[in-house]
Amino acid sequence: MDQFGGNSEAAPIIEAYRRIVARDGEAAARARFEASAARLLRVFFRTGLFENPYLDPAGSTAVVGCEPFTAAARAAQRDSLVLLKNRRAAAVSDDAADDAAPVLPLGAGVHRVWVPTRHVDAQPGFMRGGEPARDIDPFDAAASPYMRADTPQEADAAVVFIESPLSNPYSTADRDAGGNGYLPLTLQYRPYTAATARPRSLAAGDFRETGDRAYRGKTNRAANATDLDAVITARESMGDRPVIVVVRMHNPAVLAELEPYADAIVVDFGVQQRAVWELLAGDFEPRGLLPITLPASMEAVEAHCEDLPFDYAAYTDAAGHAYAFGFGLNWSGVIDDVRTRRYRSR
Repeated sequence: MDQFGGNSEAAPIIEAYRRIVARDGEAAARARFEASAARLLRVFFRTGLFENPYLDPAGSTAVVGCEPFTAAARAAQRDSLVLLKNRRAAAVSDDAADDAAPVLPLGAGVHRVWVPTRHVDAQPGFMRGGEPARDIDPFDAAASPYMRADTPQEADAAVVFIESPLSNPYSTADRDAGGNGYLPLTLQYRPYTAATARPRSLAAGDFRETGDRAYRGKTNRAANATDLDAVITARESMGDRPVIVVVRMHNPAVLAELEPYADAIVVDFGVQQRAVWELLAGDFEPRGLLPITLPASMEAVEAHCEDLPFDYAAYTDAAGHAYAFGFGLNWSGVIDDVRTRRYRSR
């Protein structure tokens, strides 16, 4: 490769050069490094950054944030939202007719919504810099067309904003206790013990490590486990009033724990909250499709081959819908268009 990220030290690059010299000679090492340098510099020359690295403020003002681009960005955000579920939760009603009734878009009778706050435990964070435990209020009053209710009892509907499980797969405490430090990367909210993981890691035999990265029998916990508690509490508090769960998805989460408690589930891959509220209100019809299969369980994750994309079971909800690659709902039901037909043919 020509470049890599996550490093600000020269030592690994110099060591790579030394190894090439030892293996192939100084001329070959220099030629290889100069080839990478030429490819990297070519990008700067092609874009004119070498001759003139300065911005044109007037040009930037005309381009960045201009209305055509902003409109395209808003449309892309709306199109990316995936509606996974839109019917009464099994926990609300056993009546078949009631159970089939969609809850989205929210009707004219919805004026006040209950949006619970969130809690995330301390975690290592990006580049392991460390993020403290924090409480988060996810409600964006400026983006929502609804008033916020102070209690569930005052609300016409609950909208629970959560994230997919946030998991740290490395533990210094485990390492200091004599372990290899590695833990399972859990995709569920409740504590997960990797009872069915392979006994020997694929990374076994790496010349830079002793042993391997196996984590069989170890337990890990999601830093945002209380997100699941918030969904369950909303269901218990709202009675037969709608509970909508909006999941900001970083990884393909196991939704078996929360789906039975939700009337509707919307997957958000990092959009502005205004787009979510517009979907809930019915300002546009959802058309997003899952870009990856959501696994039925962590055991399904452990059993699948890492280099195969479709060899693990998808989670199937109470309506019989499998949350597989290419699945999504619109107001009429399961989306069936040129995209889904093309994906199913592959």
